[in-house]
Amino acid sequence: MDNFQLSLHFSINGIGATSGLIYKENSLFIISDNSSFLYEYILDTKILSKIKLTETSQENIAKKDKLDFESISLFENKLYIYGSGSTKKRNERFTYNLETKEIKRKNIATLYQKLKDFSSISDDDLNIEGAIIDAENYYFFQRGLGDSSKNGIFIYNKKNKNIQFNSIKLPKVNTVEATFTDAILVENTVYFLAAAENTTSTYDDGEILGSFLGSFNLENKILLFIQKISDKNKFEGLTLYQKSEAEIEFLLCEDNDTEELKSDIYKLGIRL
Repeated sequence: MDNFQLSLHFSINGIGATSGLIYKENSLFIISDNSSFLYEYILDTKILSKIKLTETSQENIAKKDKLDFESISLFENKLYIYGSGSTKKRNERFTYNLETKEIKRKNIATLYQKLKDFSSISDDDLNIEGAIIDAENYYFFQRGLGDSSKNGIFIYNKKNKNIQFNSIKLPKVNTVEATFTDAILVENTVYFLAAAENTTSTYDDGEILGSFLGSFNLENKILLFIQKISDKNKFEGLTLYQKSEAEIEFLLCEDNDTEELKSDIYKLGIRL
């Protein structure tokens, strides 16, 4: 598939290390992996506001202390924000009600431990980078960077608490396999981002070798396509922007692995 167009759409000052975003009604809700704020950016006015998720929310938190927000998902008018689970401090989930503005915090270490036990992933290798929620299940996208290198999807059933793990192999760049960095659901199709990063650590960054966009059917997990979209960007956030019969457009954010409080938002269009 080569019928896509990627372009820089706009930049936002005041937020860095972006790792996930949700577009809804002219607002972008954005998370950063080194911040404990939820950000809202109004596209019309270009105003960025910060929503405190904790009493002591701050930016550019030291790596050893950060909550490491890597996933944001929208379900029933609530935003769900997940830590990656890659250290004990990264086992938090926050919800933000878009109507009431209510914030709830929950430690999900027990859930993450169940995922690790089921898949035989070690404590150091769990690395949740994307989440999708529907009426029946939670879908957690594991970025397989560690020694066990298990890249795949956890499916956690809300009713019976059953767990499935589907291992997913993605293309390699110079012997380095691409691994999940985000995913969203559009109707019954999952669109996902993946990055090839030359590291085996869920903690330390490595050389970026490129980013991919792919998709598969939610029911059968059969890959529909995967396409390299950049040789240098580490895209970590994906959201639906608009869709017609002829084209689907996404907004993407990238983690530039610096402390600079500036973020570039890209637009990716695909002809259907």
